[in-house]
Amino acid sequence: MTLSKVYNTLIFCLISTFALAQHKLSGTVYSRKDGNAIKNCKIILNTGSPTALTNEKGIFVFKNLAAGTYKVQTYAEDFQSSQQEIRLTDKDLDLKIFLDSIHATLNEVVVTDKQTDFGFTRMRAVESMGIYEGKKSEVILPEQLVANLATNNARQVYSRVAGLNIWENDGAGLQLSIGGRGLDPNRTANFNVRQNGYDISADALGYPESYYTPPIEAVGRIQIVRGAASLQYGTQFGGLINFVMKKPVTDRKLELTARQSVGSFGFYNAFTSASGTLNKLSYYTFFQYKRADGWRANSGFDSYNFYADLDYKLSEKTTIGIDLTHMSYLSQQPGGLTDAMFAENPRQTNRERNWFKVNWNLWAAHLDHKFNSLNEFNLRVFGLSAYRYSLGFRPNRVATIDDNSERDLIKGDFNNWGAEARYLKRYFIGDKLLIFLGGSRYYHGFNHSIQGLGSRGKDADFNFINYEEGIANDYRFPNNNASLFIENIFYLNDKFSVTPGIRYEYIHTKADGFYGNIQFDLAGNIISATRTNETRTNGRQFVLAGVGLSYKPIAEIDIYSNISQNYRSITFSDMRTANPSAVIDPNMKDERGYSIDLGVRTHQTSLYNFDVSMFYLNYDNRIGEVQFYDESNRVLRRRGNIGQAVIMGLESYAEADLLKLGKPANQHLSGVLFGNVAFIHSVYKASQIPGIKGNKVEFVPDVNLKTGVRLGYKNLKASFQYTYLSDQYSEATNAKDGGVSAVVGLIPAYDVMDVSVSYQFKKFKIEGNINNLSNRMYFTRRATGYPGPGILPSDGRSFYLSLQAKI
Repeated sequence: MTLSKVYNTLIFCLISTFALAQHKLSGTVYSRKDGNAIKNCKIILNTGSPTALTNEKGIFVFKNLAAGTYKVQTYAEDFQSSQQEIRLTDKDLDLKIFLDSIHATLNEVVVTDKQTDFGFTRMRAVESMGIYEGKKSEVILPEQLVANLATNNARQVYSRVAGLNIWENDGAGLQLSIGGRGLDPNRTANFNVRQNGYDISADALGYPESYYTPPIEAVGRIQIVRGAASLQYGTQFGGLINFVMKKPVTDRKLELTARQSVGSFGFYNAFTSASGTLNKLSYYTFFQYKRADGWRANSGFDSYNFYADLDYKLSEKTTIGIDLTHMSYLSQQPGGLTDAMFAENPRQTNRERNWFKVNWNLWAAHLDHKFNSLNEFNLRVFGLSAYRYSLGFRPNRVATIDDNSERDLIKGDFNNWGAEARYLKRYFIGDKLLIFLGGSRYYHGFNHSIQGLGSRGKDADFNFINYEEGIANDYRFPNNNASLFIENIFYLNDKFSVTPGIRYEYIHTKADGFYGNIQFDLAGNIISATRTNETRTNGRQFVLAGVGLSYKPIAEIDIYSNISQNYRSITFSDMRTANPSAVIDPNMKDERGYSIDLGVRTHQTSLYNFDVSMFYLNYDNRIGEVQFYDESNRVLRRRGNIGQAVIMGLESYAEADLLKLGKPANQHLSGVLFGNVAFIHSVYKASQIPGIKGNKVEFVPDVNLKTGVRLGYKNLKASFQYTYLSDQYSEATNAKDGGVSAVVGLIPAYDVMDVSVSYQFKKFKIEGNINNLSNRMYFTRRATGYPGPGILPSDGRSFYLSLQAKI
């Protein structure tokens, strides 16, 4: 039986199961103070649909509900809102709900809402001061995964997210490089990457690459919203990735968690966290140290990571808090390989003087205020002070033996800050609930980039040796961004909703500096150096619009669709770089386009889960690289606007606990089967560059498959995962041969298998992992610059063991 038939059969059976049983949910709402019935109280199921109103006796009724899980929320004038989760199984249900006066002083109540047992779910219609109705979204719950969290293994952590293309040249998870739908995965630059709702990339507009990735061991949820996120979160075709860090425990003054991990190639990871609540103050903090020698020689690293979250409850309605993050690491870069070198020995390296250093410091302050049960406000102020330094010998010919000459040194310093405010209002027209979200954002970024000659030594010496003649370019990139956005959910009836949105953006970027031309003699000495001053200013404003639709024929099923405009401005690296094999088009334009999603998915279930959708992405002025020959017959790359790219496809994900579905009485036994497959077609429909029209779009494998099984008995769990990606191109000419530089060419199809196991006993947990079980030799990336250039092999088979203690 084919995979598609399995999906169809599974989905048909699941829908049929929930379509057969219909039940009634009724209840009475009382005042806790005097026991009187509360009339005209709004009762809402599942954050908006359906709704009911209590009568004179405080009674409400919902009829013809399918079996399943529901969230029941109340809204009544002069009373505090409440919410609870109920489950309809084989009989009708009658509730008694007691509400407190809005003037009453209450102890904190923590509601735990379990959406899934799979470690994967999706955003609700309204969540965390955001609107996600009608949008394609995914939520990863790392603590429920059986995966290698110590190494931030993206192939395993993001295995349920359909269509993601993951670069795997960093076996320790220091940087996250994921893309999707034809977007360049390099440092996740085509997503809006955030932590707790604020930006963490180098520069959200001018240099949106993410050199910092939070340790997955400290992450509570990873929220992913596809292209429609542009309306709430601004530019980027990929959408939003938001790392929600673990929150403080509320029932203890101190909870300590210690994790120790060891693995192949000298890997060691120590992670320690502390959390608790003292009266009105709550906190969560961790420290992580990680090091390894690496699968290839000359690829060792040392990494340090610290994080602290302090929250103070000013009143029942108002909370303030601050986040502090520090990350630093130093890593050696083994360099890239040619196709012939990779075929001969993927573990070889001919670079021992290449280094990479990152220092990342983030701060954020937030204010959360709840005026009443219907009106909420949030303000975040955030900033970044960071640098990334890269040093090495990187000629155009990858196989060239290092001659111990001056190394190329690039320094980037980033100082940014911003503020974002959001206001969320629930209101009614008749008995219909409507939800409004409005917000504004201001962002100021400053990037100083300088490139020149570094030392001739082998150590990590990040100092320029000749400021007078040896600087290739020196630029300052200030930029400012202001935006306004609104969205509103209109529930037209109990099953259908429409969510339009609009965003206004003003962007002003500037480049001020010089670029140089340095000539050397045969002995490597500078014989001439020229400098050209340059100032470029670009101010623009525009409006993005979109609309989402949601139809829920039964409580467990959501049919959704949206169309949203997208935009991405040119980055600082698009403006100027000194790369021996690259040429920049000075007339480059910003990218524009739109994305469409149409799909069907489950809604909050713990026995099965699926999301099957089609998408269409129109990408105008797509920025990329094409290979060409100069007058000296040298192979170079030109970076500029390639043309109009169209990417469309089917993204499907399905997961079910087959053992629990077959034997629901046995709660100790679990057997979860999951499949995630994307079939994608891509083409350049128009281009002014000869030979591009009709080509496939780079970074788009036709088939992207991840599947596996997870077995569990009580506290023992084991998982197996299989990953397969078909051939993909690395640039728009669809060149297959990498040549002497190996920065372009085919990325051949590859498959990988992983095995993980975990066992929980009392306060301890032990985890074991085998990554790349079959020791497959493959690569996912041809680097154009650092940490290459050339082919960057992925790690071979490796073993890891982790021990956790929680007290």
